[in-house]
Amino acid sequence: MNDYERVARITRHLDAHHLEQPGLAALAAEADLSAAHFHRLFSRWAGVTPKDFLQCLTLEHARERLRLGQSVFDAALDAGLSSPGRLHDLCVTLEAATPGEMKAGGAGWVIDAGFVETPFGYCCIGNGPRGVCFLEFVEKDERSALTVAWPQAQIHWNDAVAEEIASGVFQTGSQMQLKALVRGTPFQLRVWRALVRIPAGCVVSYGQLAEAVGNPGAARAVGTAVGANPLAYLIPCHRVIRETGVIGQYRWGHERKRVMLGWEGLK
Repeated sequence: MNDYERVARITRHLDAHHLEQPGLAALAAEADLSAAHFHRLFSRWAGVTPKDFLQCLTLEHARERLRLGQSVFDAALDAGLSSPGRLHDLCVTLEAATPGEMKAGGAGWVIDAGFVETPFGYCCIGNGPRGVCFLEFVEKDERSALTVAWPQAQIHWNDAVAEEIASGVFQTGSQMQLKALVRGTPFQLRVWRALVRIPAGCVVSYGQLAEAVGNPGAARAVGTAVGANPLAYLIPCHRVIRETGVIGQYRWGHERKRVMLGWEGLK
């Protein structure tokens, strides 16, 4: 069991027992570790104590970040910046696949793809001729999702490429600039480009995101576009929550979304 899986196990435990306010000993037991070992491991992973991290998973904390998020998001949009105040200076440029590229399914392409451990679990990353074209959390060595996404491409399996890209996406201090290729409708592209502008440690509601893309009455359609995000974490759909402050669901797992928001909120 890796560090992320232990943390996800703790968040599931807290969902069921949050009213009991479990202490360090109870959380350590749930992780099958001694209290001292759990405290060291968790603090090394998150950069803060378990107590401080758990504060960032509470409903009230999410509501507060949502209240603050609107002005930060607006400032990012108005300034034309990718993501001021993020964990790092990663700049993501989203390019749209042409209808011909979508129909071809990657025919004539070579995609360098591999697997890498991230702070949020095992990940498969694919990098094609026009940039990152696949990034999903998967089971270990699960190759089927990539081959379904790009069925006609020649896949060159190379974990070193995935590790290099992951170092820019997930590590603090990276100054990597990435191009990413996405397949979607014009409306989906507007939503995904707006998502890239949400700073780490900030969350917005579906309604706020709808206003940002110029469709203030389209929160439901925006939610559908958010759920169709093809590039996990790189396009940060985990930073969108409900108007009430409830974290909500996530394509790659509710626990993973909560862990991401808690981790970003304390960096």
